[in-house]
Amino acid sequence: MSTAAGSDQDVDLRHHGDAEVGDGLRDFAVNVRTGMPPEWLAERLRASMADLAAYPDPAAARRAVARRHRRATEEVLLTAGAAEAFVLIARALRPRRAVVVHPQFTEPEAALRAAGHAVERVVLGKDFTLDPDAVPAGADLVMIGNPTNPTSVLHPAAAVAALARPGRTVVVDEAFMDCAPGEPESLAGRLPGGMIVVRSLTKTWGLAGLRAGYVLAEPGLIAALAGAQPLWAVSAPALAAIEACSAPAAVAEAAEWAAGMAAERDRLAAELAGRGLYVVPGARASFLCLRVPDALGIRALLRQRGYAVRRGDTFPGLGPDWLRIAVRDRPDNDALLEVLGDLGI
Repeated sequence: MSTAAGSDQDVDLRHHGDAEVGDGLRDFAVNVRTGMPPEWLAERLRASMADLAAYPDPAAARRAVARRHRRATEEVLLTAGAAEAFVLIARALRPRRAVVVHPQFTEPEAALRAAGHAVERVVLGKDFTLDPDAVPAGADLVMIGNPTNPTSVLHPAAAVAALARPGRTVVVDEAFMDCAPGEPESLAGRLPGGMIVVRSLTKTWGLAGLRAGYVLAEPGLIAALAGAQPLWAVSAPALAAIEACSAPAAVAEAAEWAAGMAAERDRLAAELAGRGLYVVPGARASFLCLRVPDALGIRALLRQRGYAVRRGDTFPGLGPDWLRIAVRDRPDNDALLEVLGDLGI
Protein backbone atom coordinates (compact mmCIF):
# COMPACT_ATOMS: atom_id res chain seq x y z
CA MET A 1 0.00 0.00 0.00
CA SER A 2 1.09 3.58 -0.52
CA THR A 3 0.01 6.94 0.83
CA ALA A 4 -0.09 10.15 -1.18
CA ALA A 5 -1.68 13.55 -0.93
CA GLY A 6 -3.27 13.19 -4.35
CA SER A 7 -4.72 15.91 -6.53
CA ASP A 8 -8.08 16.43 -8.15
CA GLN A 9 -6.15 17.30 -11.32
CA ASP A 10 -4.26 14.02 -11.82
CA VAL A 11 -7.36 12.04 -12.81
CA ASP A 12 -10.90 12.97 -13.80
CA LEU A 13 -12.78 12.18 -10.60
CA ARG A 14 -16.08 13.11 -12.27
CA HIS A 15 -15.79 10.55 -15.07
CA HIS A 16 -18.31 7.72 -14.60
CA GLY A 17 -19.54 4.76 -16.58
CA ASP A 18 -22.51 6.59 -18.05
CA ALA A 19 -20.08 8.75 -20.05
CA GLU A 20 -18.93 5.60 -21.86
CA VAL A 21 -22.28 4.57 -23.30
CA GLY A 22 -23.92 5.83 -26.45
CA ASP A 23 -26.38 5.02 -29.20
CA GLY A 24 -25.88 1.55 -30.64
CA LEU A 25 -23.40 0.43 -27.96
CA ARG A 26 -23.97 -2.60 -25.78
CA ASP A 27 -23.48 -1.36 -22.25
CA PHE A 28 -20.82 -3.14 -20.20
CA ALA A 29 -19.71 0.17 -18.66
CA VAL A 30 -22.48 1.03 -16.18
CA ASN A 31 -22.82 -1.09 -13.05
CA VAL A 32 -26.62 -1.02 -13.01
CA ARG A 33 -28.66 -4.20 -13.43
CA THR A 34 -30.38 -4.29 -16.79
CA GLY A 35 -34.02 -5.19 -17.40
CA MET A 36 -35.15 -3.46 -14.22
CA PRO A 37 -37.27 -2.47 -12.39
CA PRO A 38 -39.54 -5.52 -12.09
CA GLU A 39 -43.24 -5.01 -12.77
CA TRP A 40 -44.26 -5.10 -9.09
CA LEU A 41 -41.85 -2.24 -8.38
CA ALA A 42 -42.84 -0.34 -11.50
CA GLU A 43 -46.46 -0.53 -10.33
CA ARG A 44 -45.51 0.91 -6.94
CA LEU A 45 -43.74 3.76 -8.69
CA ARG A 46 -46.72 4.47 -10.92
CA ALA A 47 -49.02 4.51 -7.90
CA SER A 48 -46.77 7.01 -6.14
CA MET A 49 -47.37 9.50 -8.94
CA ALA A 50 -51.01 9.92 -7.97
CA ASP A 51 -50.27 12.30 -5.13
CA LEU A 52 -47.40 14.43 -6.39
CA ALA A 53 -49.14 17.60 -5.18
CA ALA A 54 -48.23 16.65 -1.61
CA TYR A 55 -44.78 17.20 -0.16
CA PRO A 56 -42.94 13.87 0.23
CA ASP A 57 -43.14 12.28 3.67
CA PRO A 58 -40.15 10.02 4.41
CA ALA A 59 -41.53 8.46 7.60
CA ALA A 60 -42.78 5.14 6.19
CA ALA A 61 -39.69 4.55 4.06
CA ARG A 62 -37.43 5.43 6.96
CA ARG A 63 -39.18 2.89 9.19
CA ALA A 64 -38.89 0.26 6.46
CA VAL A 65 -35.13 0.76 6.17
CA ALA A 66 -34.78 0.65 9.96
CA ARG A 67 -36.65 -2.69 10.08
CA ARG A 68 -34.62 -4.09 7.20
CA HIS A 69 -31.34 -3.49 9.05
CA ARG A 70 -32.65 -3.81 12.63
CA ARG A 71 -31.79 -0.20 13.39
CA ALA A 72 -33.64 2.58 15.18
CA THR A 73 -35.33 5.07 12.87
CA GLU A 74 -33.07 7.77 14.34
CA GLU A 75 -30.15 5.90 12.78
CA VAL A 76 -31.52 6.26 9.23
CA LEU A 77 -31.35 9.14 6.77
CA LEU A 78 -32.87 8.78 3.31
CA THR A 79 -30.96 10.37 0.43
CA ALA A 80 -31.22 11.05 -3.27
CA GLY A 81 -28.88 8.18 -4.04
CA ALA A 82 -25.47 7.44 -2.54
CA ALA A 83 -23.95 10.43 -4.34
CA GLU A 84 -26.01 12.86 -2.25
CA ALA A 85 -24.86 11.08 0.89
CA PHE A 86 -21.21 11.82 0.05
CA VAL A 87 -22.03 15.48 -0.52
CA LEU A 88 -23.82 15.68 2.84
CA ILE A 89 -20.87 14.05 4.60
CA ALA A 90 -18.48 16.54 2.99
CA ARG A 91 -20.69 19.46 3.98
CA ALA A 92 -21.51 18.38 7.53
CA LEU A 93 -18.13 17.12 8.75
CA ARG A 94 -15.00 19.16 9.36
CA PRO A 95 -12.12 16.68 9.12
CA ARG A 96 -8.59 17.76 9.92
CA ARG A 97 -7.12 14.83 8.00
CA ALA A 98 -9.39 13.13 5.48
CA VAL A 99 -8.22 9.87 3.89
CA VAL A 100 -9.82 8.06 0.97
CA VAL A 101 -8.84 4.44 0.37
CA HIS A 102 -8.31 3.83 -3.35
CA PRO A 103 -9.03 2.47 -5.88
CA GLN A 104 -12.69 3.18 -5.21
CA PHE A 105 -15.71 5.12 -6.45
CA THR A 106 -14.41 8.64 -7.00
CA GLU A 107 -17.41 10.67 -5.83
CA PRO A 108 -16.45 10.55 -2.12
CA GLU A 109 -13.13 12.25 -2.87
CA ALA A 110 -14.72 14.62 -5.38
CA ALA A 111 -17.33 15.67 -2.82
CA LEU A 112 -14.68 16.30 -0.17
CA ARG A 113 -12.61 18.42 -2.54
CA ALA A 114 -15.65 20.37 -3.71
CA ALA A 115 -16.38 21.23 -0.06
CA GLY A 116 -12.84 22.57 0.35
CA HIS A 117 -11.27 19.65 2.23
CA ALA A 118 -7.75 18.45 1.55
CA VAL A 119 -7.69 14.72 0.77
CA GLU A 120 -4.98 12.16 1.37
CA ARG A 121 -5.05 8.88 -0.54
CA VAL A 122 -4.16 5.41 0.66
CA VAL A 123 -3.67 3.23 -2.42
CA LEU A 124 -4.14 -0.49 -1.84
CA GLY A 125 -1.41 -2.84 -3.01
CA LYS A 126 -1.46 -6.40 -4.31
CA ASP A 127 -4.96 -7.66 -5.16
CA PHE A 128 -6.34 -4.47 -3.54
CA THR A 129 -6.82 -6.05 -0.12
CA LEU A 130 -7.20 -3.86 2.95
CA ASP A 131 -4.61 -3.58 5.71
CA PRO A 132 -6.20 -1.30 8.35
CA ASP A 133 -2.75 -0.37 9.66
CA ALA A 134 -1.93 1.31 6.33
CA VAL A 135 -4.38 4.09 7.14
CA PRO A 136 -2.56 6.89 8.99
CA ALA A 137 -3.31 6.88 12.71
CA GLY A 138 -4.03 10.61 12.61
CA ALA A 139 -6.81 10.35 10.04
CA ASP A 140 -10.09 11.54 11.53
CA LEU A 141 -12.17 10.74 8.42
CA VAL A 142 -11.67 7.56 6.38
CA MET A 143 -13.75 6.62 3.33
CA ILE A 144 -13.75 3.12 1.81
CA GLY A 145 -15.95 1.05 -0.49
CA ASN A 146 -17.12 -2.48 0.29
CA PRO A 147 -17.48 -4.28 -2.07
CA THR A 148 -15.21 -1.81 -3.79
CA ASN A 149 -15.92 -0.18 -7.12
CA PRO A 150 -14.05 -0.78 -9.44
CA THR A 151 -12.06 -3.73 -8.07
CA SER A 152 -15.05 -5.86 -6.95
CA VAL A 153 -13.09 -6.76 -3.79
CA LEU A 154 -15.15 -7.51 -0.68
CA HIS A 155 -13.16 -6.62 2.43
CA PRO A 156 -13.78 -8.63 5.62
CA ALA A 157 -16.09 -6.80 7.99
CA ALA A 158 -13.53 -7.21 10.75
CA ALA A 159 -10.88 -5.40 8.68
CA VAL A 160 -13.20 -2.48 7.93
CA ALA A 161 -14.42 -2.32 11.53
CA ALA A 162 -10.78 -2.19 12.65
CA LEU A 163 -10.56 1.25 11.05
CA ALA A 164 -12.89 2.64 13.74
CA ARG A 165 -11.37 4.42 16.70
CA PRO A 166 -12.27 7.31 19.03
CA GLY A 167 -12.29 10.64 17.25
CA ARG A 168 -12.50 9.10 13.78
CA THR A 169 -15.45 8.83 11.39
CA VAL A 170 -15.35 5.89 8.96
CA VAL A 171 -17.58 6.03 5.89
CA VAL A 172 -18.26 2.67 4.22
CA ASP A 173 -19.83 2.76 0.77
CA GLU A 174 -21.94 -0.42 0.62
CA ALA A 175 -23.72 0.46 -2.63
CA PHE A 176 -22.90 -3.01 -4.01
CA MET A 177 -23.27 -5.02 -0.80
CA ASP A 178 -26.49 -6.64 -1.95
CA CYS A 179 -24.46 -8.29 -4.73
CA ALA A 180 -23.06 -10.60 -2.03
CA PRO A 181 -25.75 -13.15 -1.06
CA GLY A 182 -26.50 -12.82 2.63
CA GLU A 183 -24.32 -9.67 2.84
CA PRO A 184 -21.89 -11.44 5.19
CA GLU A 185 -19.42 -8.55 5.43
CA SER A 186 -21.95 -5.73 5.81
CA LEU A 187 -21.64 -3.41 8.79
CA ALA A 188 -25.17 -2.08 8.36
CA GLY A 189 -26.48 -4.15 11.25
CA ARG A 190 -23.47 -3.59 13.50
CA LEU A 191 -22.37 0.06 13.14
CA PRO A 192 -19.25 0.42 15.29
CA GLY A 193 -18.97 3.84 16.91
CA GLY A 194 -18.27 6.62 14.44
CA MET A 195 -19.24 4.45 11.44
CA ILE A 196 -21.39 5.72 8.55
CA VAL A 197 -22.74 3.13 6.12
CA VAL A 198 -24.01 4.37 2.75
CA ARG A 199 -26.41 2.20 0.74
CA SER A 200 -28.03 2.53 -2.68
CA LEU A 201 -30.96 0.97 -4.51
CA THR A 202 -29.64 2.08 -7.88
CA LYS A 203 -27.60 -0.97 -8.78
CA THR A 204 -29.75 -3.99 -8.02
CA TRP A 205 -33.13 -2.48 -8.88
CA GLY A 206 -32.13 -0.43 -11.94
CA LEU A 207 -33.13 2.92 -10.45
CA ALA A 208 -30.26 5.21 -11.43
CA GLY A 209 -32.69 7.76 -12.81
CA LEU A 210 -34.78 7.81 -9.63
CA ARG A 211 -31.98 8.55 -7.11
CA ALA A 212 -32.77 6.43 -4.07
CA GLY A 213 -30.43 5.58 -1.22
CA TYR A 214 -29.87 5.96 2.50
CA VAL A 215 -27.34 6.39 5.28
CA LEU A 216 -27.04 4.41 8.51
CA ALA A 217 -25.18 5.91 11.47
CA GLU A 218 -25.54 6.79 15.14
CA PRO A 219 -28.24 9.42 15.80
CA GLY A 220 -25.80 12.29 16.33
CA LEU A 221 -24.18 11.75 12.94
CA ILE A 222 -27.57 11.34 11.26
CA ALA A 223 -28.72 14.64 12.76
CA ALA A 224 -25.59 16.39 11.49
CA LEU A 225 -26.09 15.03 7.97
CA ALA A 226 -29.80 15.87 8.01
CA GLY A 227 -28.90 19.44 8.93
CA ALA A 228 -26.92 19.72 5.69
CA GLN A 229 -29.69 18.22 3.54
CA PRO A 230 -32.26 20.38 1.73
CA LEU A 231 -35.88 19.90 2.71
CA TRP A 232 -37.79 17.26 0.71
CA ALA A 233 -34.60 16.06 -0.97
CA VAL A 234 -36.01 12.60 -1.69
CA SER A 235 -38.97 12.50 -4.05
CA ALA A 236 -42.23 10.62 -3.39
CA PRO A 237 -41.47 7.98 -6.08
CA ALA A 238 -38.01 7.43 -4.58
CA LEU A 239 -39.54 7.04 -1.11
CA ALA A 240 -41.98 4.50 -2.50
CA ALA A 241 -39.08 2.56 -4.02
CA ILE A 242 -37.05 2.63 -0.80
CA GLU A 243 -40.00 1.34 1.20
CA ALA A 244 -40.84 -1.39 -1.31
CA CYS A 245 -37.25 -2.59 -1.78
CA SER A 246 -36.70 -2.80 1.98
CA ALA A 247 -39.53 -5.31 2.42
CA PRO A 248 -38.51 -8.91 3.25
CA ALA A 249 -39.83 -10.27 -0.06
CA ALA A 250 -37.78 -7.75 -2.02
CA VAL A 251 -34.65 -8.48 0.00
CA ALA A 252 -35.12 -12.19 -0.71
CA GLU A 253 -35.62 -11.50 -4.42
CA ALA A 254 -32.42 -9.45 -4.52
CA ALA A 255 -30.52 -12.27 -2.80
CA GLU A 256 -31.77 -14.77 -5.38
CA TRP A 257 -30.61 -12.51 -8.19
CA ALA A 258 -27.24 -12.05 -6.50
CA ALA A 259 -26.67 -15.80 -6.33
CA GLY A 260 -27.37 -16.22 -10.05
CA MET A 261 -25.27 -13.19 -10.96
CA ALA A 262 -22.37 -14.47 -8.87
CA ALA A 263 -22.28 -17.77 -10.77
CA GLU A 264 -22.22 -15.98 -14.12
CA ARG A 265 -19.63 -13.47 -12.87
CA ASP A 266 -17.32 -16.29 -11.78
CA ARG A 267 -17.72 -18.01 -15.16
CA LEU A 268 -16.88 -14.80 -17.00
CA ALA A 269 -13.87 -14.19 -14.75
CA ALA A 270 -12.58 -17.70 -15.43
CA GLU A 271 -12.99 -17.21 -19.18
CA LEU A 272 -11.02 -13.96 -19.10
CA ALA A 273 -8.32 -15.36 -16.81
CA GLY A 274 -8.03 -18.38 -19.10
CA ARG A 275 -6.99 -15.99 -21.87
CA GLY A 276 -4.05 -14.81 -19.81
CA LEU A 277 -5.62 -11.64 -18.46
CA TYR A 278 -5.19 -10.57 -14.87
CA VAL A 279 -8.64 -10.40 -13.28
CA VAL A 280 -8.68 -9.02 -9.74
CA PRO A 281 -9.29 -12.18 -7.70
CA GLY A 282 -12.23 -12.83 -5.43
CA ALA A 283 -14.70 -10.57 -7.23
CA ARG A 284 -17.93 -10.24 -5.26
CA ALA A 285 -19.83 -7.41 -6.96
CA SER A 286 -21.59 -7.20 -10.34
CA PHE A 287 -18.48 -6.28 -12.30
CA LEU A 288 -14.91 -7.37 -12.93
CA CYS A 289 -11.71 -5.36 -12.90
CA LEU A 290 -8.98 -6.54 -15.24
CA ARG A 291 -5.56 -5.51 -16.46
CA VAL A 292 -5.14 -5.51 -20.24
CA PRO A 293 -2.08 -4.20 -22.10
CA ASP A 294 -3.12 -1.03 -23.92
CA ALA A 295 -6.52 -1.08 -22.27
CA LEU A 296 -7.47 2.31 -23.70
CA GLY A 297 -6.72 1.04 -27.20
CA ILE A 298 -8.77 -2.10 -26.57
CA ARG A 299 -11.61 0.06 -25.25
CA ALA A 300 -11.54 2.09 -28.47
CA LEU A 301 -11.59 -1.05 -30.62
CA LEU A 302 -14.51 -2.43 -28.62
CA ARG A 303 -16.43 0.79 -29.20
CA GLN A 304 -15.89 0.35 -32.92
CA ARG A 305 -17.41 -3.11 -32.59
CA GLY A 306 -20.41 -1.78 -30.62
CA TYR A 307 -19.36 -2.46 -27.00
CA ALA A 308 -18.85 0.04 -24.20
CA VAL A 309 -16.59 -0.84 -21.24
CA ARG A 310 -15.36 1.36 -18.42
CA ARG A 311 -11.86 2.80 -18.65
CA GLY A 312 -9.79 2.35 -15.49
CA ASP A 313 -7.36 5.24 -15.72
CA THR A 314 -9.75 7.69 -14.00
CA PHE A 315 -9.56 5.67 -10.77
CA PRO A 316 -6.65 6.66 -8.51
CA GLY A 317 -4.50 3.59 -8.02
CA LEU A 318 -5.23 2.07 -11.43
CA GLY A 319 -3.96 3.34 -14.78
CA PRO A 320 -4.16 3.04 -18.57
CA ASP A 321 -3.90 -0.77 -18.54
CA TRP A 322 -7.11 -1.33 -16.58
CA LEU A 323 -10.74 -1.88 -17.56
CA ARG A 324 -13.93 -2.53 -15.61
CA ILE A 325 -16.54 -4.78 -17.20
CA ALA A 326 -20.09 -5.12 -15.92
CA VAL A 327 -21.49 -8.64 -15.66
CA ARG A 328 -24.52 -9.16 -17.89
CA ASP A 329 -26.47 -12.31 -18.76
CA ARG A 330 -24.72 -15.27 -20.35
CA PRO A 331 -25.60 -14.52 -24.01
CA ASP A 332 -24.38 -10.94 -23.72
CA ASN A 333 -21.24 -11.97 -21.88
CA ASP A 334 -20.50 -14.61 -24.51
CA ALA A 335 -20.97 -12.03 -27.26
CA LEU A 336 -18.39 -9.80 -25.58
CA LEU A 337 -16.00 -12.72 -25.20
CA GLU A 338 -16.36 -13.48 -28.89
CA VAL A 339 -15.48 -9.92 -29.87
CA LEU A 340 -12.50 -9.95 -27.51
CA GLY A 341 -11.38 -13.14 -29.20
CA ASP A 342 -11.61 -11.45 -32.58
CA LEU A 343 -9.29 -8.78 -31.19
CA GLY A 344 -6.79 -11.43 -30.15
CA ILE A 345 -7.70 -11.41 -26.48
